[in-house]
Amino acid sequence: MARIRVGTCAWSDHEEYYPKGLPPQERLSYYARHFSLVEVDSTFYRLQPARWFAGWAARTPPDFRFNVKAYGAMTRHHREPRPGEENLLEVFKRFAESVEPLREAGKLGALHFQFPPWFTCSKASREWVQFCREFFADQLVAVEFRHTSWFAGQNREETLAFLRDIRAVHVACDAPQVGSGTVPRVVAVTDPRLAIVRFHGRNARTWYIKGTTSAQRFDYLYSRQELAEWLDPVRQELEPNVDEVHLLMNNNRANYAVRNALDLMELLGLPTPERDERGVPVPPAKEQRPHQLRLF
Repeated sequence: MARIRVGTCAWSDHEEYYPKGLPPQERLSYYARHFSLVEVDSTFYRLQPARWFAGWAARTPPDFRFNVKAYGAMTRHHREPRPGEENLLEVFKRFAESVEPLREAGKLGALHFQFPPWFTCSKASREWVQFCREFFADQLVAVEFRHTSWFAGQNREETLAFLRDIRAVHVACDAPQVGSGTVPRVVAVTDPRLAIVRFHGRNARTWYIKGTTSAQRFDYLYSRQELAEWLDPVRQELEPNVDEVHLLMNNNRANYAVRNALDLMELLGLPTPERDERGVPVPPAKEQRPHQLRLF
């Protein structure tokens, strides 16, 4: 049976999760006390230096895993090249070099390619996905589509067959079902090494809001009943057929993602820390310095 890992998309967003006064540079280490997986989302917005990844690897336990989101230019989010990024092949090389410390440390999970809502199901799109997969031939590559065309009608089975052929991980999504810029819940294994489910929340009102923060867009706290809907798919369809299952909460407003990640862990029977009235782990007690006895 698969190893099930539960975590959140990013670790710096959950302000209400961290103990007051905890320095930002210590947040990842604190997060790793409770979870064995995180998705690095900041890599979508800019290429980052390898030393940052080396630092993250150093601040986490040996069994910790990072899924790393591909840079926006690599997933066709940038409609026009940004200065210095006209040669897209060089962008891919720079991204590969930056994540190398995680791979060397044995902590690189999957490279996550989330394609934009305008990336529709077509021959040209499939060719680009295949190029991305082949460039990172030695890595786990996960693919998340965001346009309904990929799973409409017979395209559903053709898309899954395509991902199996190129040995890429299909990313299942829990998201609002509104318009074409979302995908239905499709639970399937396309790479026996890994299955991923990302929980975006179900806030249809904010799904297409532009110019807001991700916390505003993914403003949704799942109920335990809603999360329980995933128990059978995870246990019956994913867990028996892969080496690992990654369940990632992307509803990153306040402490929602952390609370729901812990809820899901409890529902799955995984070990969880004691929680306070806010639904987050009880902060560690502050170390008390022993009082020095005074003789006079």
